[in-house]
Amino acid sequence: MPVDWSSLWKKEDWWAVWVGFIIILIGLVAAAATGWTAQPFLQPWTGWYLNIEKLAIDAQHGLGWIAVFIFTLILTLIGVCAIEGRFVKEYIPGYLVMFILAWIAVAIGAEPTVIKKYGLEYPLWALLVGLLISNTVGVPKWLKPAVRTEFFIKIGLVIYGLTVIFTNLIVAGAIAVVQALINVLVIWYVAFYICRGFGLDREFSTIMATGVSICGVSAAIAAGGAVKGDPKYISYTISLVLITAIPMLIGIPYAVKALAPYIGQYWPHVGGAWIGATIDTTPAVLAAGAFLGDKPGLVAGVVKMSQNVLIGFVAFILAVAWVYRVEKKPEERVSPMEVWYRFPKFILGFILASIVVTMVVAWISGVFGVPLDVANTKYAKPYWWGIVDKYRGVIFFPLAFVGIGLDTRFKELVAIGRGRPAVAYVIAQCINIVFSLFLVWLLWGGVFYTPPLAD
Repeated sequence: MPVDWSSLWKKEDWWAVWVGFIIILIGLVAAAATGWTAQPFLQPWTGWYLNIEKLAIDAQHGLGWIAVFIFTLILTLIGVCAIEGRFVKEYIPGYLVMFILAWIAVAIGAEPTVIKKYGLEYPLWALLVGLLISNTVGVPKWLKPAVRTEFFIKIGLVIYGLTVIFTNLIVAGAIAVVQALINVLVIWYVAFYICRGFGLDREFSTIMATGVSICGVSAAIAAGGAVKGDPKYISYTISLVLITAIPMLIGIPYAVKALAPYIGQYWPHVGGAWIGATIDTTPAVLAAGAFLGDKPGLVAGVVKMSQNVLIGFVAFILAVAWVYRVEKKPEERVSPMEVWYRFPKFILGFILASIVVTMVVAWISGVFGVPLDVANTKYAKPYWWGIVDKYRGVIFFPLAFVGIGLDTRFKELVAIGRGRPAVAYVIAQCINIVFSLFLVWLLWGGVFYTPPLAD
């Protein structure tokens, strides 16, 4: 099978990588040129009477938002036009509306007195904004060209790779990785066969099982690309992930506190690991972990990061399985290139971004003569989180979650399989919650050894 080089500038996955790495490169140059002290023009800020972070009303920050809008519009417009093979003029006004809706969701989620305090951050509000529009007045025809949910979230995931420094996994030893592997293997198969038992086809079952067992949104999109699943299956799974994350975000921390006397002295570690293993959106994991305290928040982040690292491996395995087993016809010869074509390229960008940040932090450590953790905290993190990562958490992920809401209509959710997929997902998630609690108690509860980070 000849190599199709045109996919490098025609496919959405590749454009997600290019856009993500352009943003990463610009941030890297800006930070290095200023001695790693550059302050981003898009950052958390305070200044309104409610002290609302990320909400800018003064002229300086207003100009910053306009600059970010123009910058991201140009980057994504080039990608959309290349993907569609034509100039999509409708994308410009549509993107403006999407940007404003995402901005509103971020602003609501940053209100500190009630909303942020209880971890009800932007994913919930972005989803609700989109759902409100799609289930009342409907999505206008002129807006639809800008509802690029998968494109936006793939760009965000490429940038998200910067937050996964592989050396950080050493802090928790191999326990988080072992937990992630066991949890993913067991829950994936359980969820898959539950979905099949409810009459879902293999592609739908695979997407749902991957979403439940690994990391919801990101994993569902990766699995969908690997098995060439119906985009409606992906949107449906993502909607369920976000909707069920809300009661889990609130309920699991309270359950941890209620079970603390029975878990023992290491209940913060068990609670954090349980949160990281079960809640399927990273912002919700961090919010729920922080609700319990610094130690549970750290453990939750490490466990979730360990699961996120597996996304690429699972996507590759699924691609291989679908090419050589599921879709292979008798006596058909399958080219290895087919696996490459199916492999989600944004996952490759995610992995490369992680390698880049690890190498850069190591370089900074050598230049400044400080330990890796000091280099990351003092020099690298203001750059990675301040300059680049805000494009993920404040721009592209909110845009994607608004798009998910706009693509989701409750009538259609009920119509798909007469609600059977939703029931299958909830059952699988409940099993995941119970099994994960038992697993993290064994690994993090001090049953056989003192858990990591127990100082």
